[in-house]
Amino acid sequence: MRVAVVFDTPYEGWTPDQHAVQMAKDLANWKKVEPDMEYQVAQALQKNGHDVLLIGIHDDLRDMSARLADWKPDLVFNATEAFLDNIALDYLVPALLEAEGYRYTGAPPLALLVTRNKAMAKKVLAYHGVNVPAFKSYRVGETPSEEGEMRFPMIVKPLGTDASEGIAQASIVHDLGGLRERITFVHERFGQPALAEEYIEGRELYATMIGNGDKVEILPIVEMVFDAAGDRPEDRIASKSAKWDMAYRKRRGIRNVFARRISKVAMERFHTICYASYRALWLRDYARIDVRLAADDSIWFIEANANPFLSYGHDSAEAAHKQGLNYNAFIQRIVDEALKRDA
Repeated sequence: MRVAVVFDTPYEGWTPDQHAVQMAKDLANWKKVEPDMEYQVAQALQKNGHDVLLIGIHDDLRDMSARLADWKPDLVFNATEAFLDNIALDYLVPALLEAEGYRYTGAPPLALLVTRNKAMAKKVLAYHGVNVPAFKSYRVGETPSEEGEMRFPMIVKPLGTDASEGIAQASIVHDLGGLRERITFVHERFGQPALAEEYIEGRELYATMIGNGDKVEILPIVEMVFDAAGDRPEDRIASKSAKWDMAYRKRRGIRNVFARRISKVAMERFHTICYASYRALWLRDYARIDVRLAADDSIWFIEANANPFLSYGHDSAEAAHKQGLNYNAFIQRIVDEALKRDA
């Protein structure tokens, strides 16, 4: 089968052949530097017997359209994370693929738009009866004039970032002054609205989901644990450093492991919320749902990741491996789900 892998790239004007050369170099050097996700996906597709074309998108979608029209793929594997170096524009790629009639993997434009806006996703899920923390968004230049009904501590985030960008220990605020200060920081640093929500004390759980319709599967749950961190809320959040800074993680005993014991009641609630979120947010093929498990066994939706990170050794791929899918099989499963959906 002919599968085109489309992805955002900093390399302007690069041809598929140039990306193939770079892919070979990066894969050969894997022990020193992790290859880009799109190259790992492409290699898995090749090992699964597919013909693969690498199409990097820099600043012009017309080049992608022309290459797809010329090559006529059976499926497009959408590995884009941004367009014009802006993650808020990632929905444009699947929108164009739909307009031009291509089958592709992953979330449709609507799902990307809604899940990118953390407040909108929570509004949709609250309507469907899913537990979400009390929250409020603040447009650029807007700050609260007085304390409202929300309880401190709160966590303040940029409305539309991913990978915990903009989340740090300073994101936890304990009073009105701290809330105003952090909201202003988000506005000035990221140029976008800020989301303030009540902090949920509890365990950080991640569910990678795969499938469509009535056949959606939750892969083994991953938990971020904070074994050497303090007991303050600031010490027990999935900040950018907690996710990506290896020295910080080691120093604070932060690890991503398969979830420790979860009660039967909490597990039932976990599954209910994950399935409801997947359906209500128009997710498909694969996605990741982030939740908090509180001490009273209540489950709280935190965030949905449409088209989550797929690199080998990271959470979603590790969950698939735990389920019996090696990396190549995991990527093939995503392909199969997309093909069945559009059959």
